[in-house]
Amino acid sequence: MEEITIDTEYITLGQFLKLAGVIDTGGMAKIFLSEYEVYINQEQDQRRGRKVYPGDEIEIPDVGNFRVVS
Repeated sequence: MEEITIDTEYITLGQFLKLAGVIDTGGMAKIFLSEYEVYINQEQDQRRGRKVYPGDEIEIPDVGNFRVVS
């Protein structure tokens, strides 16, 4: 599981995807989320504005598993 470090209280799912290197630009988030299933703490969520906090685990099948840390 890859750890992604943030220095704020939370980031949005769209920001997370860019920070984790899953997408190249923030504008790609909407397209990516329409094509891939994303699970946050084992709950599917496709909202790019979803707040992701330290301790959250993000699973993207065929892409990777990530944990947000501060």
